[in-house]
Amino acid sequence: MIIVFAIIIGYAIYLFVVNFPQILELWRVNRKCAQNLSMVMGPPSLPLVGSAHLFKWHPYDFTFQMEQWAQKYLFSRAKYGEIAAPNNEVDGIMLLWIGPVPIVFLGMSECIRPVLESNTNISKPSQYDKMSEWIGTGLLTSTHEKWFHRRKMLTPTFHFSIIQDYFPIFARHAEVLVEAVEPHVDGDFFDGFPYFKRCTLDIICETAMGIQVNAQLGQNNEYVHAVKRISEITWNHMKFPWLWLKPIWYLTGLGFEFDRNVKLTNDFVRMVIHDRKELLKEENEENSRKRKAFLDLLLTIQKEKGTLSDEDIREEVDTFMFEGHDTTSSGIGFTILWLGFNPECQKKLHQELDEVFGFASDQTPTMDDIKKCSYLEKCIKESLRMFPSVPLIARRLSEDVTIDHPSGQKIVLPAGLAACVSPIAAARDPRAYPDPDRFNPNNFDIDAIAGRDPYAYIPFSAGPRNCIGQKFAILEEKTVLSTFFRKFEVESLQTEENLRPIPELILRPYNGIRIKIKRREADFVVY
Repeated sequence: MIIVFAIIIGYAIYLFVVNFPQILELWRVNRKCAQNLSMVMGPPSLPLVGSAHLFKWHPYDFTFQMEQWAQKYLFSRAKYGEIAAPNNEVDGIMLLWIGPVPIVFLGMSECIRPVLESNTNISKPSQYDKMSEWIGTGLLTSTHEKWFHRRKMLTPTFHFSIIQDYFPIFARHAEVLVEAVEPHVDGDFFDGFPYFKRCTLDIICETAMGIQVNAQLGQNNEYVHAVKRISEITWNHMKFPWLWLKPIWYLTGLGFEFDRNVKLTNDFVRMVIHDRKELLKEENEENSRKRKAFLDLLLTIQKEKGTLSDEDIREEVDTFMFEGHDTTSSGIGFTILWLGFNPECQKKLHQELDEVFGFASDQTPTMDDIKKCSYLEKCIKESLRMFPSVPLIARRLSEDVTIDHPSGQKIVLPAGLAACVSPIAAARDPRAYPDPDRFNPNNFDIDAIAGRDPYAYIPFSAGPRNCIGQKFAILEEKTVLSTFFRKFEVESLQTEENLRPIPELILRPYNGIRIKIKRREADFVVY
């Protein structure tokens, strides 16, 4: 017993010595928070553990808990008809302690703007370190000079002219999706979310790496399962501070499972990179004009400029795979769900699709067709307002940030503090949206957009570090959804009241996307 106790004490001293600079910095940030943020409220906390002891382990319960805290501290009081702030407290901002680490959550556009528009505060907080073990320091997790260099280098690869080259891939896999759900036509309710996930997986694998995994045709892929588990384990690591201690991390088994899946994904991408490099060596002038995957574009940059190593390429491919798969499947699934709740909006969408396609439901869409689907784009944007695919946008502040709060108070967020922006809270502000809890695609009419603070709608973030792939995502979702709704009418099983998505790294439906589909009949036919 004495030996065990001595080992524990020795390990504690070792951790203190090794992490002393970080402990000193944390003490400085905590002291500044106590001085500057006395007017900012949050859940009850205890020394060392913060509010983590209150966290619910089950994802559904944890989501309900976060909803309650957000409604109490984070949402604008105007949402509840309250104007005056009691005891000098401010709304739209919440202070949450995870272990000894303070995190400030921002939910009003006035609080969000100075953080996201900064060219200095672009770093990710330490909670993202575990993700770096998987995707390295690619565009999502890199900071400072590396991020600026990568962003500048990669921006041309997301030019709309290149994204248009991916359009036939979007359209082909959308047709496969329609065929896959065909057995459910005129049947009972079923979970559509696995179908949408497999569709977007097929799309991202072909556009990112140039490979066909045929997930929609039932082929199982170890890489796919590994990515899913890494995301789930990483989210638990972010939530629970006791998992930050390596002995506990590995004693739970999560550490070993995480390492095993990271190795699998990294080895898989390295193999694909090797194979694509060999293929490019044989490339002739005719092949050079063919549509290229994102990986091919990176390999071309490597060949012509020599600025990327194979590991740099792996980082960016893994980042693209992570950010471009679950985000779009959630976007597609929630849009279908909302339209299933709102038959009048769905009817209007069907009318637009009939006008564009002439009720030729089997016609392969063209880019010109998709551009004409303006109401469909409004539906997608409204769905992203209600349920943004990325529920939190995090920054580690490199310098103090001053917020001019609507209450008239100035709030100074100290350098070193982790700040998490909530797109959901920002998009439920009644000052920006008259009826914020109602699905209403008219929120994206030109006149409505013109009169609204742009930081009240940030599903793709905003400022210099906004999402580089947002045009890719919107075009993919429009292509898949236009193909789906030309074929089907949808009815949603869940009610809006009991729908509770799970805010992990990506917002996911907890109970799936329970829908009933039937083959639609045209309201009119265009001859």
